[in-house]
Amino acid sequence: MTKSTDLADQLSEAAGAAFAALGLDPALGAMRRSDRPDLADFQCNGAMAAAKKLGKNPREIATAIVEALKSSPLVATTDVAGPGFINVKLSAEALSQRAEQIAADPRSGARTTETPRRVVIDFGGWNVAKEMHIGHLRSTVIGDSLQRLFCFMGDTVTSDVHLGDWGLQMGQLINEVKLEQPGLPYFDASNTGPYPEISPVTMDDLGRLYPQASAKSKADEARRDEDRKATQELQSGRPGYRALWRHFCDVTRVGLERECASLGVRFNLWKGESDAEPFVPALVEDLKARSIAEFDAGAWIVRVARETDKKEMPPIILVNRDGAIGYHTSDLGTIIDRKQSIDPQLVLYVVDQRQALHFEQVFRASDRAGLMPEKDLEHLGFGTVNGPDGKPFKTRDGGILKLHEFIAQADATATARMKEAELGGDVSEAEQRDIAHKVAVAAIKFSDLSNGRLTNYIFDLDRFVSFEGKTGPYLLYAAVRIKSLARRAEAAGVKPGPINVELDAERALVLALDGFNEALRGTYDKRMPHILCDHIYTVAQAFSSFYAVAQIMAETDLAKRASRFALAIATLKQLELGLGLIGIDTPERM
Repeated sequence: MTKSTDLADQLSEAAGAAFAALGLDPALGAMRRSDRPDLADFQCNGAMAAAKKLGKNPREIATAIVEALKSSPLVATTDVAGPGFINVKLSAEALSQRAEQIAADPRSGARTTETPRRVVIDFGGWNVAKEMHIGHLRSTVIGDSLQRLFCFMGDTVTSDVHLGDWGLQMGQLINEVKLEQPGLPYFDASNTGPYPEISPVTMDDLGRLYPQASAKSKADEARRDEDRKATQELQSGRPGYRALWRHFCDVTRVGLERECASLGVRFNLWKGESDAEPFVPALVEDLKARSIAEFDAGAWIVRVARETDKKEMPPIILVNRDGAIGYHTSDLGTIIDRKQSIDPQLVLYVVDQRQALHFEQVFRASDRAGLMPEKDLEHLGFGTVNGPDGKPFKTRDGGILKLHEFIAQADATATARMKEAELGGDVSEAEQRDIAHKVAVAAIKFSDLSNGRLTNYIFDLDRFVSFEGKTGPYLLYAAVRIKSLARRAEAAGVKPGPINVELDAERALVLALDGFNEALRGTYDKRMPHILCDHIYTVAQAFSSFYAVAQIMAETDLAKRASRFALAIATLKQLELGLGLIGIDTPERM
């Protein structure tokens, strides 16, 4: 990261200089936020480590550091606690200066990365011929938040939806359509086109045919062989099958783009597994020529097991016994495609944790083949979103809940909650609907992202659409309240002025705002959006406490009023930045 003006960094530099004056490593001066904010703002444990190394009493070293820190303009008070912990309470001047910096900074105190990279984020991964459902929510929301964050941190990001459009399910669908509409020109091997521009199937047809075809293929070995053959012919370029397959893809994409637009999610690339196909023949021949691929039981495989493995690591199937390629091979072909067109330095795969083995195999194979190093390929797995009963979301009749139905439920609940809270009554019906949708999306996204990425969580619609507690709507309300204050201030001619921190609530708010860069750094390094979510919630809580005790518009001291108003506006800017990074838009009013 570029050099930051965070209070922790400033204190660490001052404490580091004090340690260096004693002939000790300056890194021992690292400051972190205190576990006991009632006693101190920041804490340093360096004296403990130094004492152990030198064989001295840690309190003796800590006392020397404390004496040196007392002269720093950053420090109001500092003392030694317990066996040698260094506690620091910041001066009002330091907090005021930091608040001014945050208020003046378009990035609200956030820094960019020192070494920007070309990053590909692979998320979505929906299958052609299937509507988006609740199981697709997490990859979509997490992947979008990460692409927003990585862009904000200075990386060049390319996001790719990477559709599942090239596997056995395509052969299954082709054969199922053939059973229902055998007279279509796509099935006449002698017909090489042109073919009809209008799809012979709708999304509703595909939704019915997909599970129907899959069930038949699983139950009947002869049908499964036919499906494998159709898949191989599609992949080999049979014109009619390619034309029908394109209809499947186009019809599916219409619904996918609708759901993405509703959630405010975008992709740079709408590629699929099929886009790897041109790179596969050369890849296979190359791996054969270098003896990396082996012929085994009628298939070509690549072994990826290592002597150090503590669990079984199966080989990848490069080409199966029917001559078709599978997911391993298409993923390797996709790596080649991305390497040639983007040359990424990092590729993140935001895919269900249950696919961990698959990606470990692919990354090892990529490394062994010299395509991309394993260290530059990361699988960001995640847990599941469950209903109030703790089980995966289902509809009332036991089916998988479609995402557009889920969003509609959230919209309806948000509308009802706004009426109960008597919000939005002074705007048009169209604006009410827009606000309610923003509230619904905030509820959906924040409930997902505020949970650890790897954990399962229960989505309780009634609880998460509440305007109280740790919810997306609560955060929107905090931001909208400041916007309302800004409108009243503008009408009264009140403008922001120099920030002078006096009240305890002001101190707490500035300390919360100061944590933005640290939260972003943690989210970025760990790929964990819940860290940023926790920060945004902390800021909103701190502002609520500040707003409850600090008069702004009613304050008669003009300097205090201008100072507090400036602090409120700085808070709004950071709230909107943070919310925007997790894909949440803030309405102007409620």
